[in-house]
Amino acid sequence: MQKAWVYEEYGPKEVLKLGEIPIPTTLEDDQLLVQVRAAALNTIDSKRRQLAIFPSGLPAVPGCDMAGVVVGKGSRVAKLEVGDQVYGNIQNFNEPEKLKKLGTLAEYVAVEEQHVALKPSQLSFEEAASLPLALQTAIEGFKNAKFKEGDSVFVVGGAGGVGTLVVQLAKQHFGAFKVVATCSTSKVEFVKSLGADMVVDYTTTKYQDIEEKFDFVYDTIGDSKNSIVVAKEEAPVVDITWPPSNPKVIYSSLTGRGESLEKLKSCLESGKIKAMIDPSGPYHFKDVISAFGHLETGRARGKVVVTSFPLFG
Repeated sequence: MQKAWVYEEYGPKEVLKLGEIPIPTTLEDDQLLVQVRAAALNTIDSKRRQLAIFPSGLPAVPGCDMAGVVVGKGSRVAKLEVGDQVYGNIQNFNEPEKLKKLGTLAEYVAVEEQHVALKPSQLSFEEAASLPLALQTAIEGFKNAKFKEGDSVFVVGGAGGVGTLVVQLAKQHFGAFKVVATCSTSKVEFVKSLGADMVVDYTTTKYQDIEEKFDFVYDTIGDSKNSIVVAKEEAPVVDITWPPSNPKVIYSSLTGRGESLEKLKSCLESGKIKAMIDPSGPYHFKDVISAFGHLETGRARGKVVVTSFPLFG
């Protein structure tokens, strides 16, 4: 048996209970058994628990993102070995009927090899766990918008888990000419430090007051019904929230494959792209309810990360 956070009914964070579930003992041919060292929380974890999107069936363990050590492998696993340190998003939201009930807030998780990648050696387990879903989401948005080097980009929500990576990717990977991002007053300097050329304080400035128009608008918080006004005519506007807040925008989903993480390995190892963990954490495994409480305020800076899994204190 293993320790895990489980909910047996849908509802607020208080339905989560720390309990025990069986360790996965029968792996599919393409699966790994990973001993989890750190995990990150995502808004979609809360929405699934609240029965707002992609119900998982009960009982369920929340969590998509993790970093850990391979302790078992199926017969067709080809690239990874027992003992490898890996990270990844274990879910594929393009196939909701196949979403796992047992997520990453557990000591062990079974995951397909294609969903994970070797952890960059310079990253801690906590830093690595903060990246997969947000990084894959950020990349997919640029692809869906057919973003071109030299384009300008306006990022709605530049201080959040996805937004911090969108700003960095725009400058360090996709070759944006100009990056402008929104955030609240207290986070302006933080977002500037990520590489934004200009930061808009949304508490004092309305979209309608911004005269410049952009080649691409990347909305990470679901405000595209308003933010669309800063897009050039015919410019793509991507909204990563579900349902999209504007029928005219592109909704960006993701596959969750580990290959997108592998392609950015050099950027992560060189420090060009940095993991951003909310300064309130990392949270101890026993404090998962508090971690969800902070995530659900909508005021997290970067990713909310859980560490100190029972096996490791």
